[in-house]
Amino acid sequence: MSEFFGSVWWLLVTLGLLITFHEYGHFVVARYCRVKVLKFSIGFGPTLWSRFDRHGTQFVIAAIPLGGFVKMLDEREVEGVVGPEALKGAFNRKTVGQRMAITAAGPVFNLIFAVAALWLMFVIGRPDYVPVIDTPKGLAAEAGLHADDRIVAVGTQKIGSWSNAMQAVSEAAALHQDVGIEVAGANGSTRAVTLALSKLPPGAPDAAAFDRIGLGIQPPLPIVDNVEADTPAARGGMQAGDRVTAINDVPVRNFSDFATTLADQAAKNPQLQLAVDRNGARVPLTVTAERRTVDGKGKWVLGIMIRAKAKDAVERFGPLQAIPAAFGEIGNQTRQTVGMLWGMVTGHASLKNLSGVITIAQVANTSAQMGIAWFLTFLAAISLSLAILNLLPIPILDGGHLLYYLIEIIKGSPVSERMQIAGQYVGLTLLVAMMGLAFYNDILRIAS
Repeated sequence: MSEFFGSVWWLLVTLGLLITFHEYGHFVVARYCRVKVLKFSIGFGPTLWSRFDRHGTQFVIAAIPLGGFVKMLDEREVEGVVGPEALKGAFNRKTVGQRMAITAAGPVFNLIFAVAALWLMFVIGRPDYVPVIDTPKGLAAEAGLHADDRIVAVGTQKIGSWSNAMQAVSEAAALHQDVGIEVAGANGSTRAVTLALSKLPPGAPDAAAFDRIGLGIQPPLPIVDNVEADTPAARGGMQAGDRVTAINDVPVRNFSDFATTLADQAAKNPQLQLAVDRNGARVPLTVTAERRTVDGKGKWVLGIMIRAKAKDAVERFGPLQAIPAAFGEIGNQTRQTVGMLWGMVTGHASLKNLSGVITIAQVANTSAQMGIAWFLTFLAAISLSLAILNLLPIPILDGGHLLYYLIEIIKGSPVSERMQIAGQYVGLTLLVAMMGLAFYNDILRIAS
């Protein structure tokens, strides 16, 4: 499946799951409160499929999968004569508490989905890399980090994988906030340093900003995965599984060392003395490197493929232990998401951090290719974001309606219809502006 069609497919899967669960929250609580539900729609626009249940509710799948809605009986929208029994099921005739429960149920169900997805992810186990850093540069070097340091915590968040570490650092970088990092050195001793992210230039934490931060994962060990036929390595007796430990008596610690040392030593003399570890035994080899043109540049090669870095950390818990782990992750993500939103409102974080449907589609496809655990992580993050965004006090969103009901409780009467209509226009304008900005950011990312 091509990247484009894969992205479209996994976007549809993502939106289908999350929108259905969100709208089902409204639907099931409305039914519990004995509100007459007229229509349950996944998507907008032309109807692709529909049917009626025994309660007279029409279930619809529509052509534009960018949202959904649950239409309930409301006497203010009724045309014609409706008997008093039917009006008992009108949404507007329910108590403020019932209306608030129905409105809040969508975001609450998204939160439930996020917790369930993270619980299942932890039970399955999410493969990742141990958070051991390579030779630090830039701000990381200035902070006092060293090669082979293992990241133990970023701020108050305990770290068990490289992805968690980079997520925590990127959130702080987006807000240009200095962050404390606890690391364990190669000798096992722990120490705390401060990563001065306030020194980053204005803008989103893009690739250039991460270069300035200077944190990179420790490269793979230089273990030979494949030896090409009729190459210097084959003629020199190298075998798959060999680990290169030295070139001309210069120690080789990882793939980065291997590439640098090979280039430096071959430039002096192509005939190289290699020391390799083969099944625990030290084996000396003499290999004569060849100069080849690779991607338009001259390069010294041996004719080997180095094994890709294996994922050496798995975040996995038993079914019971996964429950607090899931809630802990929800807490971390909620704090990060709310902090990012507040940072964009106050100007401390760039609006470039706002992503739209294109980015969601690309990340959905990438996470799906990484396996079910990573896709569940992605679904949880999007579901939680959907819950938080829907609770914002913006008219037309669930949070805007909850604000109206809170005002109704305070003043003792509903917000006027005129005020509600004006609020809908304002909310719609804000929503379109946010979606437009997110789409613009997506296009800029693709173009760059």
